[in-house]
Amino acid sequence: MAAEDLPSEFDVVILGTGLAESVVAAACSRVGQRVLHLDRRSYYAANWASFTFNGLLSWIQQHQEESLPEEVQDWSGLLEEGEELIYLSNSDPASIRNLQVFYSKDEEGNHQVRRNFNTPAAHHLPAINTHFMSVQSQAVHTQGEEPEADQPCPSAAPSQSQPTRKKISYAQLVKEGRRFNIDLVSKLMYSRGSLVDLLIKSNVSRYAEFKNVTRILTYRHGNVEQVPCSRADVFASRQLSVVEKRKLMRFLTSCVEEMEEHQAYSGRPYLEFLRNQQLGDNLQHLLLHSIAMVTEDTPTEEGLASTRHFLRCLGRYGNTPFLFPVYGLGEIPQCFCRMCAVFGGIYCLRHSLLCLLLDMSSNRYTSWFSGSFRCLQLLCFCRLSPGSRPSVLWCLYFNMADGWGVEPEGHDLPSNVFLCSGPDAALGHDHAVRQAESIFQKILPEEDFCPPAPNPEDIIYDGDNSSSSTAGGLEEPEEERQEEPEEEHQEEKQLLEEASSPAEE
Repeated sequence: MAAEDLPSEFDVVILGTGLAESVVAAACSRVGQRVLHLDRRSYYAANWASFTFNGLLSWIQQHQEESLPEEVQDWSGLLEEGEELIYLSNSDPASIRNLQVFYSKDEEGNHQVRRNFNTPAAHHLPAINTHFMSVQSQAVHTQGEEPEADQPCPSAAPSQSQPTRKKISYAQLVKEGRRFNIDLVSKLMYSRGSLVDLLIKSNVSRYAEFKNVTRILTYRHGNVEQVPCSRADVFASRQLSVVEKRKLMRFLTSCVEEMEEHQAYSGRPYLEFLRNQQLGDNLQHLLLHSIAMVTEDTPTEEGLASTRHFLRCLGRYGNTPFLFPVYGLGEIPQCFCRMCAVFGGIYCLRHSLLCLLLDMSSNRYTSWFSGSFRCLQLLCFCRLSPGSRPSVLWCLYFNMADGWGVEPEGHDLPSNVFLCSGPDAALGHDHAVRQAESIFQKILPEEDFCPPAPNPEDIIYDGDNSSSSTAGGLEEPEEERQEEPEEEHQEEKQLLEEASSPAEE
């Protein structure tokens, strides 16, 4: 579309393509609003983005350039009586701080180089989440090239009889950078969470591919162990004794429904409640850190709610409660942006608003001139050598501002300007979805939030009476898919029956 054909008036103008902003854009466009969606960046999803390794290097470079001071143009000469200008920053220096890169200069990783991008120091930003990624250099070889393990080594000493593999280098990491999808935030999608429900309701899920997390691991006493998620996992676990299996099943069964005993611990730490259930240190660790996924001082009511949510999400799409987009979390905002565009929304990347024109009498902005977790993020690529600890090949460290406490209340904003926050420190996406729905209801209180979009195959054109109901993406599983053959689980049934009866210990 030529520039002169673009509309000059819009019902909704949205800055930034983060998750909440993209959901609002899709919801507004779906019900017929004229939407202009801008982002000063060259990519979608803002701080929710996903990159290949090479794209991540470009993101680092862009962040370095954004830290430079910007020139502010004076538009005051265009003001009329009763109007005021609100200048907008063309960068977001408070969002990402303390960005530093570490990498090895030589092949052995002995001499490390550190690059500090001179970002402002973060004030009292605690480490809540850690993003860690390692690459085992022994198992990586160039495509089309046989690994060195298959080559004969006649002079190898007995102590060196282990097969050798090609070590990975930084140059090779850059060359094969498209093999990685790296999220800026560490989040997962609960299979019965608000984001998955919204993807299904709106039919936006057809724009992406998803996989179920196959297993959950926990680290304790120097060992990595699998967390039992289903009844079959509990029964087959080798890390749990028979007594622990019975205790775990009995506890999980009892916490499904709220009981008077639970209310007695309201406001008290969840760990205290677990200890009083006589579960033992091993089960306490599993329930606290790997099932409820809360901290030791989390109130009991929150810990139980998280445990119930974990259990409710089991079995909907797989053996664990979690889904993830195949190409990274950044796919989700892009999917909602695509829905917005399908219904007429207009997108401009590398474009931002310079200032808003405020009508003082109505406290509403009327025009604009064109020209926002406390979360530590750490991304590492490691070189592993047989029988030794990993050495860091490349490492990225940064702080991201916590978006949980950023709400419109307390900000002196025009009545028709709404504030979206960035990612929060929770594992799921409930905060962003609730925020998007709240903003939409304030803008269009009479409209349905993200009604289902028709499938292209379902659209009936003039003279065509045929349609198809084939849909892609996520679908609500049929109830019968979750039913299990009775004869295959007699041992598990017996274990459950034993768990519900008093144990003789």
